[in-house]
Amino acid sequence: MGAPLISLHGIAKQYGEGELATRVLHDINLVINRGEFVAIMGSSGSGKSTLMHILGCLDRPSGGQYRLLGRDVASLSGDELAALRRDTFGFVFQSYHLLGGLSARENVEVPALYSGLSRAERKARAEQLLTTLGLENRLGNKPSQLSGGQQQRVSIARALMNGGDIILADEPTGALDSHSGAEVMALLTGLARQGHTVILITHDPKVAAQADRRIEISDGRIIADPGPASAREDTAVPARPRPAGSLATELLEAVRTAFRSLHSNLFRAALTLLGIVIGVASVITMLAIGNGSQQQVVQSISAMGSNLLLVRPGAPNQWGRRATSTLVAADMDAIKEVANVAAAVPEIGGAATLRFGNLDHSPEINATSADFPAARQWALSAGTFFTADDEQSYATVAVLGQSVVDALFPDTDPLGQYVMVNNILFQVIGVMAPKGASPWGQDQDDVVFVPYTTGGLRLFGQQFLRSITVSVDDVARIGDTEAEIHRLLLARHGVEDFQIRNMSSIIDTVSATTRTFTWLLGSIAAISLLVGGIGVMNIMLVSVTERTREVGIRMATGARQRHILQQFLTEALVVSALGGAIGVVLGLAAAALVGRFEIPVYFSLSPVLLAFGCAFVTGLVFGWLPARKAARLDPVIALASE
Repeated sequence: MGAPLISLHGIAKQYGEGELATRVLHDINLVINRGEFVAIMGSSGSGKSTLMHILGCLDRPSGGQYRLLGRDVASLSGDELAALRRDTFGFVFQSYHLLGGLSARENVEVPALYSGLSRAERKARAEQLLTTLGLENRLGNKPSQLSGGQQQRVSIARALMNGGDIILADEPTGALDSHSGAEVMALLTGLARQGHTVILITHDPKVAAQADRRIEISDGRIIADPGPASAREDTAVPARPRPAGSLATELLEAVRTAFRSLHSNLFRAALTLLGIVIGVASVITMLAIGNGSQQQVVQSISAMGSNLLLVRPGAPNQWGRRATSTLVAADMDAIKEVANVAAAVPEIGGAATLRFGNLDHSPEINATSADFPAARQWALSAGTFFTADDEQSYATVAVLGQSVVDALFPDTDPLGQYVMVNNILFQVIGVMAPKGASPWGQDQDDVVFVPYTTGGLRLFGQQFLRSITVSVDDVARIGDTEAEIHRLLLARHGVEDFQIRNMSSIIDTVSATTRTFTWLLGSIAAISLLVGGIGVMNIMLVSVTERTREVGIRMATGARQRHILQQFLTEALVVSALGGAIGVVLGLAAAALVGRFEIPVYFSLSPVLLAFGCAFVTGLVFGWLPARKAARLDPVIALASE
């Protein structure tokens, strides 16, 4: 004869250590053959339920040896024990242990979730079992919509879902009326006749009397056992095929369960989502505003010309009047001869009062050369700019900025008109295209351009230049050109009484500064995302505590630790991903709304991906601890939780 189905030798179980240790089972020796219908009978506290937990691989003994089909259970890993609970055992509990949020059919399907059956196969098998047990009209009912007897039948159907070679029934009639109890016992007796090995735990002698073999246990010791019957190999339950479940299928089921869990407590789910939504929306909005401001500043500075060198009088860090008297027109002419220089534009500036008719205005006067529009990349909207001949002849001609035109010529074409500048008549020959405000908020259009010769002699009475703007042909060589101009001026002046600013490097510096500011804004907003992640962890920890019994039920029906870990981690990821998606939409909408108030915003894919990715990682990181806690729960303790 082969090895017995179940063989216990010297099994002991105690809880606690030392003086506080409580011995529940003492030297249990028991053999159960395949096909037996066994009742283990004893009063409350006798140890019968603890013995059932050990038989069903829900708990491990403190001592002794348990062999199942010849295999030493103590040598099996956690996953191998889970496989036994999934494929070999079927549990029928006194309190049913059904999942309240699932229908009768879905409760029956739970063991098959971990055995690799497809959704269609699970559904067909569950419906067939429930129909066989007389519940064909209760497939969609939740446990709260079923009577006690009906819930116990659902529990029996769940035990049979993966075959149920060994049925472990713990006080299956304890919570039922006599009629429902009789129906459940008839079902168990029928299963025993079909070849299932049925182990019944009960305190009721009348219930135990219906079994073929009655074992009595008291104070953790077996006090009566007629011995095992012969194995009924001819009626053994055929092994059901166990297809390998795919990871994609498991993840899909985990996502479905996650949404079901969220739906069961919408208010708490909404509060959990809120932290992630606010965090993601804040990051996107802040980065959009920061990037928009950066783009505006860089574009404004770039509009002045990224190929420019600005030569100003005065030694480095020198301030005051002396700093304005070192550059002359001859320096400009010398700079024009340097290689890679496209143009050298002088500028003399100051304020003056303009009068046209009875209107006065005080713009900035910029005395410059004919190369100014090309060097500064500033076009005209009307008329022409003055020429080199105008410079040579000290012509009294002027080109107006748009703000000056608006102030002095609201209803008149300015071209050809004469304006009084410090009591000197200047003819308007052109109007510059609108430029707008500078990065520093200055109105760039509130300016009048005149020939530098005319301005220096007739308006300002000076020959010194405020600055020389140099444009280069090849920006890649702008550094070499800057060095060459520095050597030239140093040779001409004998001392370093000038400063050269590279607009390209200024743009790079401003870009770096605004980029840092943008990331600072994003980091501040990311703090709310971190707070949202902590909220996810707190809610998931609460969820694990509330659903401890569910974890126990899933473990009893075959879930491995990785299944539990995967389930709760998926729920955290679903919360974070859903909150991230909503946050992305709200963040983009908020940024668009801000843009309507003429605040510069810039949309790009990077902040969206960054914010959503951070939300996803937040769910992964902060969901790990609660998921790990759930996966490490002891099945017996979890089942006993309320």
